[in-house]
Amino acid sequence: MRFSDAARPELGDPRGRRVRRRAAADARARRTEAVKEAPDWELLREAGAAIRDRTLGDLGTHLEALEAAVLDEGGHVHWARDAGEARRIVHRLLPADTEAALVRSDVTDEIGLAGGEPGPHTKAAVVGAGFLVAETGTLVVADRGEGLTFPAALVVVAGLEDMVPDWADLEVLLQLLSRAGAGRPMHPAVATRTGEFELVLVDNGRTKVLADPVGREALRCVHCSACSDVCPVFERAGPRPYSPGRPGPIGAVLTPQVHGVEAPLAASLPFASTLCGACGDVCPVKIDIPGLLAHLRGRVVESRRARPVPTPELLLMRGVAWSMADQRRYERTLVRRARWARLLARDGKIRRLPGLLGKWTDARDLPAPPRQTFRAWWRAR
Repeated sequence: MRFSDAARPELGDPRGRRVRRRAAADARARRTEAVKEAPDWELLREAGAAIRDRTLGDLGTHLEALEAAVLDEGGHVHWARDAGEARRIVHRLLPADTEAALVRSDVTDEIGLAGGEPGPHTKAAVVGAGFLVAETGTLVVADRGEGLTFPAALVVVAGLEDMVPDWADLEVLLQLLSRAGAGRPMHPAVATRTGEFELVLVDNGRTKVLADPVGREALRCVHCSACSDVCPVFERAGPRPYSPGRPGPIGAVLTPQVHGVEAPLAASLPFASTLCGACGDVCPVKIDIPGLLAHLRGRVVESRRARPVPTPELLLMRGVAWSMADQRRYERTLVRRARWARLLARDGKIRRLPGLLGKWTDARDLPAPPRQTFRAWWRAR
């Protein structure tokens, strides 16, 4: 299902849109105040981007260091190629009769895990990692002040990129995460656990993203959701039309890279944006989300060129390109199409275009073209 089709029910829910608008406005206000209190904010962003790029550039080495540290501290590491394998590993580690709770994260949502909130007597838990410190094999979860405690039996689910090399790097990223995501100088509570857990490291397309010298920038993400809070599309459509685990602008650049641009949803996500640039401006680790969206739009178009039967949109654009390749041909086409467009107009506006062009007039009116083109007017004078 394409993004526009998936978003239609959300767009038709005025109450949901109001709730999202208020929540986004509150989050933006908190973030603005938190950032103003940090005079070195831009330097922190630069440092965070550099840390994430350095980590991704030598990810294999850091993963090996993380595995060794977790094993040294009495834990175990499991590698999952995709979401299905990750779920199977978690279910194997926690049999069906085990009372276990789930602390949700983007990664647990991504692989399709479901469960309840942790209680005071929970015997086991599945936790999505905030960060993993490679040098000590430590799980780090920045919570909202509920005082998260880990039970003895703990399964940690993390993406390959959810790590920092050492504690000095973690200090920078936590400052960025708290101000950009929570709108606070620092999270009220940060829970840690070193080594004594079962760690499930999920690939699920991440190595494919890492192989793209342009697209790999998206893996800098620290899961702060700041980009969603400023996105006009997300504010109206909400998280549901996006792929599970990755809503908002960052999902619009990661999902097509992870799953390819052939499926309807993945192919439509790069276009689910106004390219206003707000998401890139607020990203604490300076991910150029608008640039990545434009990059992926190009990949979608190129993938369509290879189809044996061109899409109607591609046929239309080829026709436009043919018309515009020659001045006389362009002017004749312009006159003919303007004449037909005026026949569709009522009171100076076209309220419904035929066929695929009707997508444009679904949400807006189109002014009727004038009887004289600008070129003709210019020649006459």
